[in-house]
Amino acid sequence: MNEELRRAELAESLSEVRARVDRACRAAGREPGEVELLAVTKTFPASDVALLADLGLTEFAENREQEARGKVAEFAGLRPEAPARWHMVGQLQRNKARSVVRWADVVESVDSERLVEALRKATANALDAGDRTHPLEVLLQVSLDESEGRGGCRPDEVPALADMITLTSDLRLRGVMAVAPLGGDPAVAFDTLSKISERLRGDHPEAVEVSAGMSGDLESAVAHGSTRVRVGTALLGGRRLTSP
Repeated sequence: MNEELRRAELAESLSEVRARVDRACRAAGREPGEVELLAVTKTFPASDVALLADLGLTEFAENREQEARGKVAEFAGLRPEAPARWHMVGQLQRNKARSVVRWADVVESVDSERLVEALRKATANALDAGDRTHPLEVLLQVSLDESEGRGGCRPDEVPALADMITLTSDLRLRGVMAVAPLGGDPAVAFDTLSKISERLRGDHPEAVEVSAGMSGDLESAVAHGSTRVRVGTALLGGRRLTSP
């Protein structure tokens, strides 16, 4: 697609998504600025990320380390001055920790003690080597439906994982993330996540972020306290790339 046509298409979609978030915030009695828009750019080219950056977005997410690694580097070449931050939102294998800490500012899919330790070690090594300049921000992914196998720790595992993260200087606990169960009522899921977040903040006041809500259910997530919605399809449309 012609770059100018794609820019116009993305600008229109971005305006519509922002309007949805604004309406959801007003309906919930919240300020629109309380909810961050995270563009999920998986399967889309770095050129789209560059256009979104031109339109004012600064937060981008990927769910596959292999695809993200090359895209982040390409984007940096296209927009070297852009103030972009990158999030890893997909399930992460421990053997990918060393690679992911070289490009990710935030990992939202932390769900086990072994992954915490792998990320801690990888981040420490990257800081020592000069591959990073700041600690890795992390969110605990909570499973709201254990049968789905989409990643996430059990709700009762959150306190111990949070304590483990805060014992290291290389990781920064920022909050929780979840995906609403398929076929279930997202309002019930997001209400559960809100209660988990509230309990977590009681012990870790810095863990204020709640990453919840996607293209199809962001309104419900905002109504239940989400501070970050992860939007792909509604912003970028159907998939464009063949998965690597």
